[in-house]
Amino acid sequence: MYAIVDIAGQQFKVEEGWKVFVNRLEIEEGESINFDKVLLKDQDGKVLVGKPYLEGAAVNATVLKHLKGAKVLVFKKKKRKGTQKCNGHRQHLTQIRINTIS
Repeated sequence: MYAIVDIAGQQFKVEEGWKVFVNRLEIEEGESINFDKVLLKDQDGKVLVGKPYLEGAAVNATVLKHLKGAKVLVFKKKKRKGTQKCNGHRQHLTQIRINTIS
């Protein structure tokens, strides 16, 4: 069984037991959270599609930890001008574990 869920403005395909990295959530580590914006749910080949969300469907998850993603370098250069600039960025992420899909 899997579901497609809207979490913090992004859509994720999740299954029970999966660990997923999402944008930073304002939830303490170890706490449980319910996501009720379920767009699609598959139960043994029977696919249910919401318009836009499924009524009564929810995904329960536990927050495992907060962390930062890998560094992304942004390099800008203007040719024939002798100017260049390098910036780095690390995205704030939250790792969650999917407990149940109902």
